[in-house]
Amino acid sequence: MAFILSSHTLSTETSSLVPMKGLHIAMTFDTRYRSFNALAAMMLCMSCGLFPSQAAEAQINKHLYSESANPIADISAAEGVANREHKRILLDFGGNWCGDCQLLDLYYQQQTNAEILSKYYVVVHVDIGHMDHNVAVAEKYHVPIQRGVPALAVLDAKGNLIYVERDKEFEHTSAEAVQAFLERWK
Repeated sequence: MAFILSSHTLSTETSSLVPMKGLHIAMTFDTRYRSFNALAAMMLCMSCGLFPSQAAEAQINKHLYSESANPIADISAAEGVANREHKRILLDFGGNWCGDCQLLDLYYQQQTNAEILSKYYVVVHVDIGHMDHNVAVAEKYHVPIQRGVPALAVLDAKGNLIYVERDKEFEHTSAEAVQAFLERWK
């Protein structure tokens, strides 16, 4: 069951996104936790400046980080795309359970940030499980996931490390901080 949050309504629907006026946030969750998750989703949206309404849609992706993905192959494929399109590679380490990771993804979806990402970056989401999955990949790029996630690294088109987050800049961030980061490393 999907619960659709908008500045105008809270409804239950079987589709993941119902077109309505204003902002649409689609979430699926166990009905036993409906009031908690609806409140948490509304607070998450408000904290990233997505309410009361916007023309653009933002969607919470509860499967942002694939547990079955092969990040080595994904990064290699990203290098090929980045090389052809003259882009950087943004490695986003996190877990589907991580609220700050979901919030960062909502910031990625805001129009200005989405445009920067599309034009200058190839994004690779790397699942870290509960700090026990793809640890070798994090270590290869010196990403300190033991300090928490989300944790980011920027690579050039050949896979060389340009930047790695060390001080938890994106643990409690803003859309403006994400934009400044993307602008800086593009």
